[in-house]
Amino acid sequence: MTDDHGGVFDGLVEGTGDDSSQWAFGTGFEDPLAGVDTTPPDGADPAALAAYCLMLGDDALIMSQRLSEWCGRAPDLEEDIALANMALDLLGQARLLLSRAAAADPGAVPALPGGSPVPPEDALAFFRAAGAFRNVRLAEVANGDFAHVVVRLLLFSAARLALLDRLRASADAVLAAVAGKGVKEVAYHRDWAGRWFRTLAQGTGESRRRLGTALDALWPHLTEMFAPHPVETSLAEIGVGVDPASIEAEVDAVLARVFEISGIDRPDAAPPPAPSGRDGDHTGDFGPLLAEMQEVARAHPAGLW
Repeated sequence: MTDDHGGVFDGLVEGTGDDSSQWAFGTGFEDPLAGVDTTPPDGADPAALAAYCLMLGDDALIMSQRLSEWCGRAPDLEEDIALANMALDLLGQARLLLSRAAAADPGAVPALPGGSPVPPEDALAFFRAAGAFRNVRLAEVANGDFAHVVVRLLLFSAARLALLDRLRASADAVLAAVAGKGVKEVAYHRDWAGRWFRTLAQGTGESRRRLGTALDALWPHLTEMFAPHPVETSLAEIGVGVDPASIEAEVDAVLARVFEISGIDRPDAAPPPAPSGRDGDHTGDFGPLLAEMQEVARAHPAGLW
């Protein structure tokens, strides 16, 4: 049969001469930061910048993984697609941030046996051990019911949106660009979660009960979102990063408004932060999540197509 569509399948059989461009588990096969000046800003320690990018990138990556687990399970097709699209938004942010981490400090990228042709951002996603991930614990706790995903996304996106809004002024051009695009995406995430929060709160007795149960389970993790890590503090001082403590009042005001219009009492103050995911100290839910996310890549580290 004649192909009249410009050889749309040529890329499946014709190599580019660069094996890494067709690593089996890649998501675009080109350097996402190609042509972008990735020189760290004046005064920024490359290792600290890489660590900061890993924190923000891991938050997005792990939250994306949890949202993607809802594919095919949401209450209706529209919300199923919405959750999948939000997962993809965060995955895109993760890819750019992990790429930026690798460009700032190539030593942060794990070495693979046999010189597998894995792009740096994929190596960071699929070949780090659990203790090397820097995401907050809110992103990783196991999924519950639909109320659980609504509450988690509301808390996560309210904090991430406030952070990204400030990060648009970062002295690092890459972080500023990622934040500029991410604000538009995460604003939708927060609004989606806020609308569903109100719907569940004002729905049936059962939906309200489930919302309260999810809020009780997830609210204690919110404190960690505002607990400054030394890396975050040092980069905030030179205009590269954002001190998470600076966004707490704004996030609290947003959540208070959602609770008010939903007729839900604001939970008591969250306890002081427990051992932090920023330091690689994760919950028991994280190991199984990581095993599933990394399984295929680790089984076939040199896989090509």
